[in-house]
Amino acid sequence: MYIVKVVGIMRLSISKSKNATLFYIIKSTYIDKKHSTKIVEKLGTFEEVKAKAGNKDPYLWAKDYALKLTIKEKEGTRKIIKSYNQNQLIPKDVVINYNAGYLFLQKIYYNLKLNEICNSISDKYQFKFDLNDILSKLIYGRIIFPSSKLKTLEESNKFLENPNFEYQHIIRALEKICLESNFIQSELYKNSCDFKPRNNKVLYYDLTNFFFKIEQEDDLRKYGVSKENRPNPIVQFGLFMDADGIPLCCDINPGNTNENTTLKPLEEKIVKDFDLSTIVVCTDAGLASKANRKFNDTNTRKFITTQSVKQLKEEYKTWALDKKGWKVSNIPDKVIDISKLFTDKELSDKWKNTTFYKERWIKDNDLEQRLIVTFSLKYKNYQENIRNHQINRAQKLIDSNPKKIGKPKQNDFKRFIEIINTTDTGEVANEAYYSINQKVIDEESKYDGYYAVCTNLEDEAKEIVKVNHRRWEIEESFRIMKSEFKSRPAYLTREDRIKAHFLTCFLALVIYRYLEKELEEKYTAPEIIETLQNMNLTLKDGDYIPNYTRTELTDLLHKKFGFRTDYEIITEKNIKKICKETKN
Repeated sequence: MYIVKVVGIMRLSISKSKNATLFYIIKSTYIDKKHSTKIVEKLGTFEEVKAKAGNKDPYLWAKDYALKLTIKEKEGTRKIIKSYNQNQLIPKDVVINYNAGYLFLQKIYYNLKLNEICNSISDKYQFKFDLNDILSKLIYGRIIFPSSKLKTLEESNKFLENPNFEYQHIIRALEKICLESNFIQSELYKNSCDFKPRNNKVLYYDLTNFFFKIEQEDDLRKYGVSKENRPNPIVQFGLFMDADGIPLCCDINPGNTNENTTLKPLEEKIVKDFDLSTIVVCTDAGLASKANRKFNDTNTRKFITTQSVKQLKEEYKTWALDKKGWKVSNIPDKVIDISKLFTDKELSDKWKNTTFYKERWIKDNDLEQRLIVTFSLKYKNYQENIRNHQINRAQKLIDSNPKKIGKPKQNDFKRFIEIINTTDTGEVANEAYYSINQKVIDEESKYDGYYAVCTNLEDEAKEIVKVNHRRWEIEESFRIMKSEFKSRPAYLTREDRIKAHFLTCFLALVIYRYLEKELEEKYTAPEIIETLQNMNLTLKDGDYIPNYTRTELTDLLHKKFGFRTDYEIITEKNIKKICKETKN
């Protein structure tokens, strides 16, 4: 892309030939370190200008017109006329379409002062490549056109501001990004508190994993339990999120690491580096070991964790499933027998959207915690519908091709299939017999509608349950990283570069979440990202013409960020001004 510096003063230019005298309005430009001139408008022949001038001298009229255009240019009100030739080919191997969607991400990037973090690292290691340019392009690229590092470099040439680094610099930068991971995350947190207030009294923690298309393990990429049931080595990605859904920090562990051991080290780092002493940690049941609960059983650290009703001790399970003794939040003195909801249609309709609860303190291995169990007809119906759908799939498989049944996995619909390999007398049957296992259905249906959490907080039950239900946002963050950001599979091999890759994905997630908040959470991730991808400008003679559809979403983006890229035409000068403003 040529960098065009517009001097801005319009002047008259006259071209004479044997047949005609032509009048032009031109202005000086500075293109690729060379002075040149640009035709702003063709006024026509002497006779045509004379007709426009009326009683005024054509030459003086044309000079006055040039002066008026200069004033309008400075005011941003000049009408720009572009000429196109249907026989003229567009330039070969020259980019004429540039993405402007990244500018909204860039505004957040600089508000979070990630550029200053990069400058501190650059000063420390004294390397010559531009770490800030590399990191910012990796982040914008991860959101707008997720791809490999080499492809990201190529695609970055479609930004209004081109990259000033090479592929080798990306690789070297990844190594330093990994080394400074703790510094980057702690500084980012401090900067984010200056940018927007952080709702960090409740922190959510969860874990996912990312696969690699390899067969041989190494120190980091290990065979483990894949969330996507893939037969590939994986790495584990732990993420802390605040109560507003903004990511706080992340960590990468080998794929075979016990999930429950990942929380404590990352939480200790938060307490130390982020100066967060009073927090409530919210996790799902898979990360709620006794050790993790005890770690957060102090005066300053508390926990809320999902509790499987099925895995409760028998006395607590009996209490939880008892139909008597239930309360409603807005009627605290009323005790309800929920068994009547299953037999009385009028009561069922009345309470169909109500969440009932009961609570008690329990003690296990010197740990006192509060068990809160909820029940709702809406959740019961939801679970029944899912199970019925799975039973139908199981029956179809029995009817069509039972040999494909195999060994079922947890929550797999095949768990409802019973395989009988013996006769009534206990002998081995000639053929296996397949049927729907009613015992499994009856056992699972006992828990429909029930949901439990354990905590050491003494807040109202409804508030604790409400806090726990927000865990869906961290699960959605993982989905965005995997689907929209295409964070896996990663094709890097060195451990430090792999960790740096996932750190850039984390930073992209932080910036995206802030963008989502700015847009008042009105739009989905696919809608927002597709809009940013399509916000392209076409370069024509140093000026830019939008070639995307203006929508309510693009209007909201421009309103929230204080600049517009959707005028009919935008001068190079104004584009430079916008780019500069996004970095302030």
